[in-house]
Amino acid sequence: MDAIVTAGGIPQPGEPLYDFTKGEHKALLDIAGKPMIQWVLDALDEARSVEKVVIIGLPENCGINSKKLAAMLPNQGEMLENIRGGVNKLVEISPQAHHALAVSSDIPAITGEMVDWVVATAMETDDDIYYNIIKKEVMEKRFPTSKRSYTYLKDITLCGGDLNVIRTNTVLANEATWRKIIAARKNVFKQAALVGYDTLILLLLRAISLDQAVKTVTKRLNVTGRVIVCPYAEIGMDIDKPHQLEILRADLARRNAP
Repeated sequence: MDAIVTAGGIPQPGEPLYDFTKGEHKALLDIAGKPMIQWVLDALDEARSVEKVVIIGLPENCGINSKKLAAMLPNQGEMLENIRGGVNKLVEISPQAHHALAVSSDIPAITGEMVDWVVATAMETDDDIYYNIIKKEVMEKRFPTSKRSYTYLKDITLCGGDLNVIRTNTVLANEATWRKIIAARKNVFKQAALVGYDTLILLLLRAISLDQAVKTVTKRLNVTGRVIVCPYAEIGMDIDKPHQLEILRADLARRNAP
């Protein structure tokens, strides 16, 4: 399977990481002696299941490397355009590609073993979207001070992962659906329009199970999908705030220690 790595984010003044990036790409933040995205690329290089890598959002001369790098694309604009641009390039390079990994550049603690687990688990079925979630207890055992945001359901408390699997045709053929998904990420009213106010109320009341939520959302989006309960907290440990940056700098410095 090929992988798309999204790396277009540049924190703006007033945003939590601006004092660390100073107008530069978030993906190039130093983490224990390497750019943040380099840790992600090293994991993809290590993964036996990954064949080619496309990076979106960084200039070609930014000093990163991957033995599997097939293309680097400039920032395409919004997240949807970056994902679609990456999928278009992958299909151009490998017309037979049916699924792809969508990987955020800000999860530097992942390893090749974790990537291989996600690919193998996803490909047990043939769905359009596979979304990794991490249980609260798994995240807090591994990163007890991470202060993640959680979703509370009837049967599970979870946070989302940033390494997922998507069907290439679904991304390229259903622009309207993907625009709805991206637009709804952090807006409760758009989420309500997307999944239905009845479902949103059940979510807010913690009266819906994970299985019910998945069935409802995929039906309304007219896609097939699976939620994967991931045992690896690292897949959900993205860097959005300074304290998360410091947690992972310390964690990966220990990994780098002789």
